[in-house]
Formats: sequence, structure tokens, C-alpha cells
Amino acid sequence: MNAAEIITLVLLAIAAAALLAITAQRRRTARRQRATRRLLDSADVLEARLRTARSEIEAVAGEHIDDPVQEAMREMLRQRLWLREHGEYASVAELEQVRQSIDQARARIETQLGRIERARAPVA
Repeated sequence: MNAAEIITLVLLAIAAAALLAITAQRRRTARRQRATRRLLDSADVLEARLRTARSEIEAVAGEHIDDPVQEAMREMLRQRLWLREHGEYASVAELEQVRQSIDQARARIETQLGRIERARAPVA
């Protein structure tokens, strides 16, 4: 093997390594973007559900009650602020953890709304 062939092989190896690194980075970026999109979608769904819940609770109990939805709205706002401040550098696992906490909050609201609906149902 002469020097030109060795240089060619080394350059091909460097190009292949660079291509692999670029591909890996793009995959990580795509995974983070998907995780961020899922997190924001979950937050949007929770926010919409909380607004509906607040309306339903006010319809049953009036406007001058302790608002159980308020704390959930504050938590959702904290999550959105966290995402804005740390989302760019957060790991996919951290983004998924935040999304799961939002989904758990939505499940708790659904449980509370189910109780309200049962309480509103006419007794047979």
C-alpha cells in the first residue's frame, strides 16, 4: 500500500466518522423535538381541560369557592416556565418526566370531575 492509498483510507475513515456523528446528532435532536412537542401538547390538553373543569365547578358550586383548579393551573405554568428556561438543555428523560407529571395532573383533574359529575347526577 502506498502513501496515497493510506491517505485516501484515512480520509474515508474520517468522513465516515463525521457522517456517523452528524447522523447521531440529528437523531438526538429529532428525539428531543418529539419529546418537547409531546410535552407541549400534554400541557395544552391539560390547560384546556382545566378551563373546562373550572367552568363545571363554578356551575355547580358558584364562583366564590376555593378553586381546586387554581393550583393545577399554577403547576402547569411552573412546568411551562421550566421548559422555557431549561428545555433547550434538558435531556429527553427530563422532558418525558415533566410530560408524565402533566399527564398525572390531568388524570387527577379527570378523577375530580368524575366525582363532581356523579354528585350532580339525579338520584334514582
